[in-house]
Amino acid sequence: MRRQYDEECKRQTARYILEKGKSVTQTARELDISKNTINNWVKKYKQEPEIRNKQKFRNENHQLSELQKRIRYLEEENAILKKAMHILILSPCG
Repeated sequence: MRRQYDEECKRQTARYILEKGKSVTQTARELDISKNTINNWVKKYKQEPEIRNKQKFRNENHQLSELQKRIRYLEEENAILKKAMHILILSPCG
């Protein structure tokens, strides 16, 4: 017998996947629902403005995090180069 799910259940499942970045396969296993069924829900509900805005926010947070990592890396690299330059300036020329 085919199970029926109400719209709110479908919407919450899609939101969970899109907002938390969970895999459809993992969620399907956890909920004991077909992967294809959940994929259809995600396709349907990811176009809703509320879900799209939250997903966009998550992507922007990810980009910000990546940029912050890059800044830290470049700052460390810059500090190393300054130290190396200082050593070279102070070292006696042969």
